[in-house]
Amino acid sequence: MSVPEPNSEIEEDLLARAIDGDRNAYGELAARCYPAVVRVVYRLCGDAQLAEDAAQEAFIRAWTKLPGYQSKAPFCRWVYRIAVNIALDVLRRKPHDSLDEDSYANQLAGSSPDPEAVYIEREQSDRVQKAIRALPEGARAVLVLREYGGLSYDEISSTLDIPAGTVMSRLNYARTRLREMLREDRAEMERVYA
Repeated sequence: MSVPEPNSEIEEDLLARAIDGDRNAYGELAARCYPAVVRVVYRLCGDAQLAEDAAQEAFIRAWTKLPGYQSKAPFCRWVYRIAVNIALDVLRRKPHDSLDEDSYANQLAGSSPDPEAVYIEREQSDRVQKAIRALPEGARAVLVLREYGGLSYDEISSTLDIPAGTVMSRLNYARTRLREMLREDRAEMERVYA
């Protein structure tokens, strides 16, 4: 699912009505952004429950802060920033070592006729997610917002409140380090199974 078009006429109308206290307009606005916010936070932390909780908390905080909303960033990007910060705060307090087992069980029970293929795909996904979570927080946030959130450098800069040059350098570092970690992981697996 793609991120809703930033500052579209529909979003602007919903936002104006929500700022005036229209809860239904806010609900519709939140519904447009919610799946993308959950997806980005999930990619950041690898925990479906944390992603859902952070997204819900972000939309609650956004509602309470809506009267002071400044239209520098599109609404969805603003909520991204709130949700990412909530998730990072939780991760700083309590590291999550396990990947989402419920998601894995759902994949195995899904429509795929080949459980082995599902298992292999999940193993690969787990390795990538583990490597992403091993990145330093700043690099991880930039990578996730770019690759999974589809944000531009300027949007990431605005979302994380860092200079665009920092976004580019962190993204370059994250991609390079991720490739190295996955290459090391593959070499280790080949050594073990050789």
